[in-house]
Amino acid sequence: MPRKSSQGLPTRQQILDFIESSGQPAGKREIARAFGLSSHDKIMLKALLKDMADEGLIDSSPGRAFHKAGGVPKVTVLRVVSVDDGQVWAQPENWHADTPPPKLRVIERGRRSALALNDRILARTEEAGKGHVAHVMKKLQRSAELVLGVVRREGDRFYLTPVDKKERRELPISELKDAQEGDLVLCEPSGRPPRVTARVDAILGDPFAPRSFSLIAIHKHGLRDEFRTEAIVEAKAVAKQKLGDDREDLTHLPIVAIDPEDARDHDDAIWANPREDSDGWDAIVAIADVSYYVRPGSELDREARARGNSVYFPDRVVPMLPHELSSDICSLKQGEVRAAMACHLHVGKDGALKSWRFSRAKICVIANIAYEDAQAAMDAAGEQVIENASSPCSMPELEPHDPAVSKELVDKALKPLWACWRALLKAREKREPLELDLPERRVMLDEKGRILSVAPRERLDAHRLVEDYMIAANVAAAKALEKKKAPVMYRVHEGPGREKLVALKDYLATFDIEFALGQVIRPATFNRIIERVGPDHDARPEIMEQVLRTQMQARYGPEPLGHFGLALASYAHFTSPIRRYADLLVHRSLVSSYRLGDGGLPPADAEQFTEIGEHISMLERRAMEAERETIDRYVAAFLADKVGQILRCRITGVQPFGFFATVEDLGGDGLVPAAILGNEYFRYDEAARALVGEESGETYRVGQHLELKLVEANPASGALRFELPEGKFAGRSNAPQRRDRVRTGGKRGRPANIRHQGRRR
Repeated sequence: MPRKSSQGLPTRQQILDFIESSGQPAGKREIARAFGLSSHDKIMLKALLKDMADEGLIDSSPGRAFHKAGGVPKVTVLRVVSVDDGQVWAQPENWHADTPPPKLRVIERGRRSALALNDRILARTEEAGKGHVAHVMKKLQRSAELVLGVVRREGDRFYLTPVDKKERRELPISELKDAQEGDLVLCEPSGRPPRVTARVDAILGDPFAPRSFSLIAIHKHGLRDEFRTEAIVEAKAVAKQKLGDDREDLTHLPIVAIDPEDARDHDDAIWANPREDSDGWDAIVAIADVSYYVRPGSELDREARARGNSVYFPDRVVPMLPHELSSDICSLKQGEVRAAMACHLHVGKDGALKSWRFSRAKICVIANIAYEDAQAAMDAAGEQVIENASSPCSMPELEPHDPAVSKELVDKALKPLWACWRALLKAREKREPLELDLPERRVMLDEKGRILSVAPRERLDAHRLVEDYMIAANVAAAKALEKKKAPVMYRVHEGPGREKLVALKDYLATFDIEFALGQVIRPATFNRIIERVGPDHDARPEIMEQVLRTQMQARYGPEPLGHFGLALASYAHFTSPIRRYADLLVHRSLVSSYRLGDGGLPPADAEQFTEIGEHISMLERRAMEAERETIDRYVAAFLADKVGQILRCRITGVQPFGFFATVEDLGGDGLVPAAILGNEYFRYDEAARALVGEESGETYRVGQHLELKLVEANPASGALRFELPEGKFAGRSNAPQRRDRVRTGGKRGRPANIRHQGRRR
């Protein structure tokens, strides 16, 4: 354990020793934590680290982690400099030491190299003898070096306007090629600040055309949107494999797949029925048997691991597996016999899982039903009936997107599912997982890709039903592997750290809501906070968002650390191997543990679960960011013809330079600069997350509802910009007419704009 020096700060040698011995990248935060430094000490530490860098004692890597000068960072970007007979060598892309950059032997997974000369990789390094080896975490696409933007003309000169709304600097274009004003282009920057120019590398077309918004995300984040020829050839070949006779035959069961109306693939199906001994229910969660088709070390496996997950956009999907698998042979389609990994559950009357087993099976889904149709059918209690039609399965065929579901299907399939789910729901309510009702936005497009609407997705019981069956199967998979002492790729969600809890305490205090830090923090702790606010209060969405920010980010790893949000001790992802590589690893471990045939987990992969978990967690975060940014671009495009209109908004963030607001029921953040709020000075109150007028007391705080004028909507970047409506300035007619209050313990909180005055941290 590192020790403080007598001055409070560690010595130079102590810092060097810590960096060299650390098992993970060591940045300023890690160093401060290791030596237990206070806030004041952290300021001094920053200066000390700068001095050490100036003295040549340490260097910093791209992720702001430090390493001993002349040494190799534990995680760094490398460029391939040699590929000789399958052996790959690489050098650090950035090397600041006086000594020549070292060559690292690159260890790849698979039988032959997928790397070529000048490829860039993110790698974890370690010493091996007198040299170093590098384990590939991610292959970086060339687009990671390029800047994506729109060509703007000013007189005879052309400029690149980046689509990243965080990047406000335009670059002069030194080489235009055939690009025209308004084109979406990829440019290679050259030169050094402040004289950086851009050279057009690729012309992508009209940034406002349908399908361009997702294309921007694909190029910006370096998503692999095309499969290698070898992977496609292999997918076509394995799709023709026969299922074999050793599978458990479940084709006689009325199994249904309940999915979104716009689902691109169907990888799960469910069935339930009361037990003959009246001891609860038997249930089956059947998942596409992807491990049967995608074998370890194959081209398909290499592609799947490199992608980590599928990425879903309103107009397209960038799949983890080729179409031949993800949308065809591994998609559980109505009336088609498919290979499945079946999770058999015994659900008690109280919803507890009494037992489970896993088998490779063949199933025949009797219906692909949209959530809305399943919900409507149950609500109507079978009042609407459709005619039976022939099908390879024993139940009637449904027309796609037909709002009516047959009475026979309701009685034989849906009603037993709902009955078993009510028991699962009891168990869920007993363990009290985190309940945050934050709506998801849905973009509806016409057949030409044009925007029809942007609206929150409706949350139905049918959604919760499927979710709870999937959770039950995920729990069973984790516990089954634990019992077998087999490798588990857990879905890890740790409880929030003290720093975030302190911030939440300060935030809740602005609403007169007490939050004790000494208590044992459970998901139910946060649920009680939300309940105290009440369902109709304006601050409810704001408080739920803050509670969400307090949570740790979920990740994948082999550590049994539990899932805090779901209040579960053992949890793994088992239910979506078509679109998540983590699930495929869990399937392979089950195949090996239960001796279910070929396609099990290789020992070498099991030994690398930590590194693989880090890799696919990073890819998941990238996918989430790409999806979120694309939705923002669609929202901006949808609002583009509403520029100049007054819109109902809610403040989502406050900073000293202004506040961010989102259009209610649509989303998409836009800035209102503090400079346009009026002639008086606005003080930033950090604890209250508010801007307060020094003279008028006028307050703009997070969660506040107000009307704003939309003055700019940029679909290419997804950025919005607002102004106060004309004539509405602080201290005048925009003063709130109603003071929001929060009930806490039967008492009314003080008005927010008065309570926030004078609060400083």
